This record gives sequence, structure tokens and C-alpha cells, in this order.
Amino acid sequence: MVTPDPVDARLLALLAESGRAAVHELAAKLGMDPREAATRLITLSGSGLPLLVGVECDPNGIRKALANSMAWGNYAGPPAGQVRGTPSGPYPGAGTQSGPYPPYAPPQGPPSQPFPAQPQPHQSGPVPAPEPMSVWGVPGTSGWARGDQQHAPRSRTGKIGSALETEGLEGARFTIQLVEVVDPADFLFTAAGYKLAPGERAVVVHTELANTGKVPFNALPDMYLVLMTNTGETVGKAPVSLSSRPPHKIGVQPGETAGGHTVYVLPEDTAIFSVRWSSRPETDLNTLVWTIDD
Repeated sequence: MVTPDPVDARLLALLAESGRAAVHELAAKLGMDPREAATRLITLSGSGLPLLVGVECDPNGIRKALANSMAWGNYAGPPAGQVRGTPSGPYPGAGTQSGPYPPYAPPQGPPSQPFPAQPQPHQSGPVPAPEPMSVWGVPGTSGWARGDQQHAPRSRTGKIGSALETEGLEGARFTIQLVEVVDPADFLFTAAGYKLAPGERAVVVHTELANTGKVPFNALPDMYLVLMTNTGETVGKAPVSLSSRPPHKIGVQPGETAGGHTVYVLPEDTAIFSVRWSSRPETDLNTLVWTIDD
């Protein structure tokens, strides 16, 4: 195997620290374009390294999109000015400059020979199409299933008081319960010694995470716990903690349950529609949502 260049070495070193990570997260930490990071990882995987570059999707949603050929052919992307995802083009660097990447040279070997077709028994009538394979989750985790095993989809939505099941980036399985939403919570905020600006209000959200699997949960449970407004905007957590409402701590071991309170500051006339939890800044298949009744 050819020795990797410095950019490859940094990419592999960062990947080795976590064992599994999303490509865009690795790219962001190194200040690389996610597309270049993906190309490098795929090439390194093909060169013989013990590295698997995967992708995750909603199989049923993909099949529906492919089946609806009319809608697929007419799809031209979101209207201008309404794109909320990662824009295309150069990725803002954070100090690491990656140079041109040489094209991947496949390993040399004997030319492939045609595989003899197996004789098929005679059948009358139309040949039934094979059933589609259902594969769900990240390879190597408990969410990865064989195609002949059918699993009922877990609910990712609920209301206040609901405990919803999901998975973390490192394979941890757990439930998160939205215990309470205190709105407004100005009295708790001011009692802790903080001051609200005119036209602001405070909200406190109480959640509990129960680790139901065998893998430790090593993150802050409310790192990406946000409020969703009735206009579709998100409100992130405020960098404060209340003595009367203890905050979350990092890490929950298997079999343990840990609770905590998250504080938000927002305009007093903003209506909250739901509470959303994700394991990363953007939403994915494991995102949880609790709706809030008026």
C-alpha cells in the first residue's frame, strides 16, 4: 500500500480516534470539503485499509422516490432562497489546506473471466420480481438488519411525557423522555441571578435519558436539544444553568438514567410548537420530536 499523504494521514488519525463518524463531521473538523473527504476515504478503503465508507437512508422513502418517476424527473430542487442545508461550492477551511488528490489506481490482477450462467428451470407465465431487501441502520450497530428480517419502525414523535427510543452516533441505544416544559420560566431564571432583557422570556425543559443498551452514551444529552417555533425556526440552548434545576452532565452508562434541565431565552411573543432532539446539528433518521399543545 502506498504511504498516504499528510492530508490522508490526518483524516485517518481523526477517524481512528472515534472508530465511526459521519464524513461531513470529519471534514468539518479538518476544514475540508466533504466531497473531497469522501473521495479520499473511498480511495483509501479500496487500497486495502480496514475502512468501510457507508451511507444511511430511509429505504421506504428512497423506493417511493424511485417508483414515482414522474415526480423524480420533474424535481428541480428547492426554490431559490429557501435552501437550508449545506451549500455547494468550496467548503470554508479551518487551517488545513489539502492539495490535489491523485486519481485512484485499481490493483492489478488477472483479467476477469465471464461467469457461466446457471441453467434455469422452465417456468410458464410471468417471472415474479424478487422482494426488495430492507436494510436499516448503520453497519456494525444493533440497527443493522438482514434483508430477511422485518422490524416494526419505532416512533420518533410524541408529546410531553412521552419516552421515545433512538440511537446515538456510537451505537448506544437509549430512550429520552420529555418530562416537563416550564413556559414561561422567568421566575426561575431571575431567581438564579440572571436578568432578562425587555421583551425576552425564559423557558426550561426537563428531559431524562435512559441508556437501555450495552454501549455507553458519551455525549451531553441536550447538546442539540432545540425549541421549534410556529414559524419553523429553532431556538438553541442558553449557556446558563439554574441551581434549582440542575443541568445535564456528560455521559450515561448502560442501565443508568440521568436527567437534566435545559434553559432557553427567546422573544416573549414567540410561540413554541415542539421540542426536537438530535445527536448532531442537523436532523437524521434518529431525530426525536415532541409536540407541545397550546
